[in-house]
Amino acid sequence: MIDELEAQVGAAFEELAEAAKLQSGQIVVLGTSTSEVLGEKIGKAGSVDVGYAIAFAALEAARRRGLYLAVQGCEHINRALCVEAECAKAYGLEIVGVAPTAKAGGACVAEAHRLMKQAVMVEHIAAHAGLDIGDTSIGMHIKFVQAVFRPTLRRVGKANVTCLYYRPKLVGGERASYL
Repeated sequence: MIDELEAQVGAAFEELAEAAKLQSGQIVVLGTSTSEVLGEKIGKAGSVDVGYAIAFAALEAARRRGLYLAVQGCEHINRALCVEAECAKAYGLEIVGVAPTAKAGGACVAEAHRLMKQAVMVEHIAAHAGLDIGDTSIGMHIKFVQAVFRPTLRRVGKANVTCLYYRPKLVGGERASYL
């Protein structure tokens, strides 16, 4: 099951990166409910093994493309995000003092915190795209305006998969032309 989850996450991440036309140095938010992946109610049956598999696969996919990964924690840590210190510095993100655990933050963010080279936690981010596995509500972390993208793979395990990406605002009126 773990190998299958890693493959599913990698495939969804790659499809999102292509659809969003992500460029090196941009940020992708990952929100995950390992409970939902296992077919349980969000927040009720978290799994460190599932969290590890998803965090590992997403980190590998992000690194291959030169992207920064930001992993969202749950409401118990106010949806703070785990990023590499390099990302926080590059984007001027304010670091906050919390260490995610499987029970306060969630298994995926706790494992990402352990897997990253120099992990730090930040409270706010304006990412370029996001991968939501299990209906974790990542929209607050994506730059305005968000476009919804439905990947070919609609589930990771038993969890719904939804993707968002930033697109520039369309401003003007009836005489305006858009790119």
